[in-house]
This record gives sequence, structure tokens and C-alpha cells, in this order.
Amino acid sequence: MSSWDEDETAASAAEAATTDVELLKRAWRNEKAAPEILRFESPLVSRVREQIQLLEETLDDFADSGVDDLVVSLYQMDLDRTLFLLRSYLRLRLQKIEKYTMHISRSDDLLSRLSLQERRFAKSCAEIMEKHLEQSVLSKLPYGYDSVTRQSLSSTEDDMVPEPQLNTFVFCKTKSDVGAFQLDDIGEEVVDLVADDLYVLRYKSIKGLVEGGRIDLI
Repeated sequence: MSSWDEDETAASAAEAATTDVELLKRAWRNEKAAPEILRFESPLVSRVREQIQLLEETLDDFADSGVDDLVVSLYQMDLDRTLFLLRSYLRLRLQKIEKYTMHISRSDDLLSRLSLQERRFAKSCAEIMEKHLEQSVLSKLPYGYDSVTRQSLSSTEDDMVPEPQLNTFVFCKTKSDVGAFQLDDIGEEVVDLVADDLYVLRYKSIKGLVEGGRIDLI
């Protein structure tokens, strides 16, 4: 077995031993640090919701059976922590959808990263924003300057649509040895990414590694 295969096997084993709450915390950190919206962790969120329901049912059983207050408080703390992480993760995503509604709604790739409920929310936000801008501003502007997405008819692209700055520098930590990694398109910037090391790099350069789960944002 090659060293690369060994690294991949070790990473898979470590991932399998990680609890869903820890995975949710990782997803929350990545979402918080990434300038763009990441893919919705649907299977993970479903499992966490099931665990929350189980914890709530367990606490109800404890209340009926007179279990020691210390045990109840420990379970309640675990439930509160999990609820906080889940709500914060979902709230972060909704904030990004609100901020980049027009940009997301015009990209099939970005829309595919959203959950069904998030896609509905994005569609609703876009419709409300367009209606509000039309009624309050655009209807009062001269022809050629009444577009939601472009400054004027002479604009060749949607220059009025806010987009995430993918060239933003982010803190990140490698989960396994990546080796020599090219940071630009022409190969002039190369860095050796070693397992468990911390780096400050442009998000755009490591976007693929983040999506592939080989780098965590912090």
C-alpha cells in the first residue's frame, strides 16, 4: 500500500470514529469561515435531528421515572449544546442566502448546494427583493437604468449583484498530507501541505480541498 493510500485509510478511520456532534461542529466552522455557501450536510443534519429527538424523549422518560438530577442536567447540557450548534449552522446558511440571494439564484451549482427548504427560502427572498426594488426605486429611474442586476444597458454583466469574495484569506488546517499544492493557475505559487499544520491561504486556492474534506477551515 502506498503512503497516499495509507493517509486516505487513516483519514477515513478517523472520520468514522468522529461523533456526529463533532462533525456538525466541523461543518459549522467551515460554513462560518468560508466566504461562499457550502454544500448542505443533509445526511449529517438528519442524523443530528434524530439524536435531538432521542435526547428529548430520554429526558421526558427521566422526568417520569425520577432519575437523579445530576444525570438529567448532563443530558440536558448535551441536548442544549447540540441544539445550539444545529441552529447556528442553519442560521449561518440563511444569512449567506439573504446576503447573496441574487447571485445564488442565478447559479445552478450554488442552488444544488442548498436543501429543499433553503431553495424555497432563496426563491422567496429573490422575489421579495425584486418586488421591493421595483416599487421603491427602479420604477422611478429612466429607461436603461431600471435593471435589478445591471447598472445600465451598456453593462455586459450583472455588475449590481453582490458576490462572495473567493480571494479572501482564510485560516485552515490540513487533515492529511496533501503534498506539493499549486495555489495559482500558472504554477508559480506552490506550497507543501503537511498533515495537522495550520496555514493562511486564499480560499479560492483551497476551495476544492475544503469541498473534498481534506482541509478544515478554522
